[in-house]
Amino acid sequence: MQDFAMSMLWLWICYFMVTIVGVLHTVFNIYALKMSPMDEKGMGEGYEKTKPWHPLYNVILFSIFGWLYMRGLSVPNLEEALITGAIWAGVCIIIDVLGWVIIKHPWSLSFKEFYIHYQPWITLIYLVIFMGPVIGYLFV
Repeated sequence: MQDFAMSMLWLWICYFMVTIVGVLHTVFNIYALKMSPMDEKGMGEGYEKTKPWHPLYNVILFSIFGWLYMRGLSVPNLEEALITGAIWAGVCIIIDVLGWVIIKHPWSLSFKEFYIHYQPWITLIYLVIFMGPVIGYLFV
């Protein structure tokens, strides 16, 4: 039986960690590898070079946190994993549009940048977020 509070706890910890890993990777590229930073013309090489790595961060971390959540259930099953994955993906889609597109900040993107220029990475990311609890379930 689903434990919504624990599901959200693991989701938010994982989402925060994935975001931090992505930001740190970008900062590393800019400062250690001397790649160009974001400017008024675009996201810059430091960020652009991290894009292919984003699905990898997500599949690793969301699978670990999916496993942590699924192992905490009294009777984990595939249906719970699929429901949890759908909820996690849905929440992340909503938070991403708010946090990366609608709310303006130095690293915010336009709808076009986030949903067109960030392909295929954003689609792969949402797919692996959905699959995280399923992969976690397979290891329980």
